Amino acid sequence: MRTYFFGGPVTRTVKTLIIVNVAVYLLQELARLLGSQALDLALGLVPLHVTRDAHVWQFATYMFLHGGVFHLFFNMLTLYMFGNELERYWGTRRFLSYYMVTGIGAGVCSWLVAPHSFAIVIGASGAVYGILLAYGVTYPNRVVYLNFLFPVKVKWLVLIMGVMAFLSSIRGGDPGVAHIAHLGGMVVGYLLLKGRNWRDRYREFNEQRRREQLKRQFEVYYGDVRRKVDRENKKGPTIH
Repeated sequence: MRTYFFGGPVTRTVKTLIIVNVAVYLLQELARLLGSQALDLALGLVPLHVTRDAHVWQFATYMFLHGGVFHLFFNMLTLYMFGNELERYWGTRRFLSYYMVTGIGAGVCSWLVAPHSFAIVIGASGAVYGILLAYGVTYPNRVVYLNFLFPVKVKWLVLIMGVMAFLSSIRGGDPGVAHIAHLGGMVVGYLLLKGRNWRDRYREFNEQRRREQLKRQFEVYYGDVRRKVDRENKKGPTIH
């Protein structure tokens, strides 16, 4: 039986990501009940640990941890609403790679702006913002309901959220919220999406240049052959 939710049938990767995020959050809650912060320190993104101790795996693992049930719920809800259709359109491999790269890229952005910070950055928001941007680029005129009440086209929703993330990252925003990671996820997502166009144009340019080189080589070769034939014709008949 196929499961349906806001984004239509639940796709394999989206379902797996949600299961993993929920499972890790339950482990976090268990560790907190035991009074331990070891899981957050080991898997969360601590910029100082990356800079000083080269804990580079944290760029990937931090996105599977969350700071609370509402943090987890809204990230997973957004992934549900917008990720399912993108995975069906892109395919599993491209969708998963995009999700991971935008999440990792958002973490790198957070580290770059404060490489000696001891604050723990956690959450899938960077990757989720990247998914939201991709949905807005792919389906710009789709209508969603902001706060489940106000209809708005996805392209305007993405623009509003991008501007809010940008302004919040400049002003500092709410304490405890990594706005630079939100913005970083969108920026990395945009570069990935446009990068495909750049790569296609680069391949097209190389192919055109190769065809021109082959054409010139053929013209040179054909010209030499014609000159040899003309010289032979001018010699007249050979008598044996």
